[in-house]
Amino acid sequence: MTHHAVLSDDEFLDSRRFLVAAKRLANDLAYGTDPSQFLGSGTEYVQSRLYQSGDPIRSLDWRVMARTGKPFVKQFEATKALPCYLLIDTSASMTVSSLPRSKYGHAVIIATGLALACLDRVSPVGMIAVGSRDLRIRPSLSRDQILTWSHELKKYRFDESTSLTRRITELAPMLVSRAMVIVLSDLHDPGCVGAIRLLAQDHDVCVLQFRDPAEVGQQGTGFIRAREVETGHLYMAKGTQELAKQSAMEQSMKRGGIDHMLIDTGKPYERNLRRFFASRSILGKAQR
Repeated sequence: MTHHAVLSDDEFLDSRRFLVAAKRLANDLAYGTDPSQFLGSGTEYVQSRLYQSGDPIRSLDWRVMARTGKPFVKQFEATKALPCYLLIDTSASMTVSSLPRSKYGHAVIIATGLALACLDRVSPVGMIAVGSRDLRIRPSLSRDQILTWSHELKKYRFDESTSLTRRITELAPMLVSRAMVIVLSDLHDPGCVGAIRLLAQDHDVCVLQFRDPAEVGQQGTGFIRAREVETGHLYMAKGTQELAKQSAMEQSMKRGGIDHMLIDTGKPYERNLRRFFASRSILGKAQR
């Protein structure tokens, strides 16, 4: 039995329809102009230097001039768009679905739409697969690069384990400046919320959590006997415990200042997704 598979046209769409769907999502995403929580203004004061011929008079630093008796001008650093990292869960639990299009299929389309939207904002965008495969793309402004990795993600495995917590832990020390990190996952990796909260202390973090209708049906029920798709282990759980677990994760992320949206793949979500990004200005943030 092979463990390899490729997203079908129902899940991924053919190449032409996929590009149309991703671009439509990118165009539909509305952006606000509110600054990042890490900024105090649109431009940041850096230092003052001696006046040089041709400098604009409005840039004169009157306080330094009064103290030194010499003409000084202020220097500012203009804000730049945040580089964006898309962490896409490629593990087996994302590919199991009760619908024609899996959580994974939705995640790939949304990730591609977000990447194209970043290009419209002139924000370099990179991608990291958070499964067992080693697929990492450094942030760039290349549209061809986005289309290349999006089609590479069409391939998946039924036995791929998750590595969300480990990938976040590895990524954190690599980010030398503030960045936007968008996680697209079903959050089935124990400990991932703690790692996400630590990352959010220094960076803007957004989580898009995917849930299949079959998973919704388990919540609030009696005992559940199931098999973990990534390990094959059988387990028993109570539906009420699953409901409490979801609520605890959401509260933890809220306390950590993390933007979180739960996407039920059995319901239309495009409008809510657009409102989610617009209301929080997630793709419109800037850095020093």
